[in-house]
Amino acid sequence: MSTDQIDQPRAALPAPPSEVRRIVYFGTPEMAVPPLVALCDAGFDVVLVVTREDKRRGRRAEPSPTPVKIEALRRSIPVTDDPLDATTIEADLGVVVAYGKLLRRPVLESLPMVNLHFSLLPRWRGAAPVERAILAGDERTGVCVMAVEEGLDTGAVYARRELTIRRGSTAHDLAEQLTDVGSRLLVDTLRTGLGEPVPQTGEPVYAAKLGTAELHLDWTRPAVELDRVVRVGGAWTQFRGRRLKVNAAKVVAEPPEGPPGALHGDTVTCGDGGLRLLTVQPEGKTELAFAAWVNGARPKPGELLGTEGQ
Repeated sequence: MSTDQIDQPRAALPAPPSEVRRIVYFGTPEMAVPPLVALCDAGFDVVLVVTREDKRRGRRAEPSPTPVKIEALRRSIPVTDDPLDATTIEADLGVVVAYGKLLRRPVLESLPMVNLHFSLLPRWRGAAPVERAILAGDERTGVCVMAVEEGLDTGAVYARRELTIRRGSTAHDLAEQLTDVGSRLLVDTLRTGLGEPVPQTGEPVYAAKLGTAELHLDWTRPAVELDRVVRVGGAWTQFRGRRLKVNAAKVVAEPPEGPPGALHGDTVTCGDGGLRLLTVQPEGKTELAFAAWVNGARPKPGELLGTEGQ
């Protein structure tokens, strides 16, 4: 066996400098825009933005840029979708915010990196920490500025900030809160110096991206659990074999009579309690108030939501 086939000890990743001026920013969705704006407004020199490739939002649509790319171009910041371009530019630090892709060793070895992560690590490592916190019924969450390693959100933490999840918060509401708190924490941490990070402690919990099946409203479940699914976004049921999205709802403590899925006015019987539907979106159509949908759909007595029946 040749020596190049033997695993060699890897060098430690570079440590962040005591003073940060020039930054390479890695980010993609709308949630990653405010931290980019905060860094620029605070006087940091963002010399390059790395984001995901332009993507078609519809079958016939032209590829459209990510929200982070739009903001970077608006500020005349160079943009690339190739993370290896970060290895060719002089910078003090890489800042990662919801980039959506693991960074490989060549990039990590070329530039010290920190990540703004939207949970209290090690709880909810991964792609969907905001949605998972709501779905689990967590009462608290937060943001962390952490070191970037090859593992999935395993790095030690430089700074963290906790906050209470407001009652009834949607994933969109919570994301806005966390983005605001995280942007200020990121700027303050870089201004005062990162210092020594603290290793994560506790049992890791992973936040895998939600699949369509997890957003299905199973009316045999308790109403409080189904309310969380609705608040995450993308919740759906079926009516006469066609998909019906539920965009807003409210828990009703006193359950109406009937089997799960039975409609009583605007309220659906659940395994425990009831769920009052506020706005829905029929397949292929726009959102409308539930009362307007009922007027058009005219459910028959005894007809259930969540079934294939005609």
